[in-house]
Amino acid sequence: MKGQADLRYEYRLWARGFHAVAGLDEAGRGAWAGPVVAGAVILPVGRFDLARALGGVNDSKQLTPQQREALVARILRVAVAAAVGQANHAEIDTMGIVPATRLAMIRALKALPTPPDALLTDAMSLPEVSLPVRKLVRGDQRVLSVAAASILAKVARDRFMEALDALYPEYGFGEHKGYGTALHHDLLRTFGVSPIHRRTFAPVRAILAERGEA
Repeated sequence: MKGQADLRYEYRLWARGFHAVAGLDEAGRGAWAGPVVAGAVILPVGRFDLARALGGVNDSKQLTPQQREALVARILRVAVAAAVGQANHAEIDTMGIVPATRLAMIRALKALPTPPDALLTDAMSLPEVSLPVRKLVRGDQRVLSVAAASILAKVARDRFMEALDALYPEYGFGEHKGYGTALHHDLLRTFGVSPIHRRTFAPVRAILAERGEA
């Protein structure tokens, strides 16, 4: 596991008078099916034991499903505010994945019970938002609130895909969560494209073309 996410960027904004700093991140941007989900987390200002209380919180991709599930409860207990938002497969196909990811983030921000006054993101700009935004490469590995948001987004999306698995059991969504695995590709070729696949994504579009459905 790489270095632990910390609070240095939150402290810099707190020192400038921003007291509701929201970390933002997404899950599912590269998947072939289902929504893109964003998480937003506001941590309490300057709490001395915050890093200890959220020890183990890091980029969701570096954690096991069991670790993420356990950390969600701790994040929700410690955070001033936390929320998720999503953009569905149809919105992704209509507007493209980057605008849809921004839309999911804006929906997460609007769902926060405490309005943020500054944002920290994992290298994502938000031109639609008038708040100060600091976008940081590998923000989910470096910034505690962004790492926490990445965990909320990942867990929420995984749960959603597991629910979809019950509706479309032939596609194995509970296992691969809609990502482009060899199993997912094989199942797509066998069963065709489901109603919740992203039809504009190249691998899905190729299957549609093979089946004369493009």
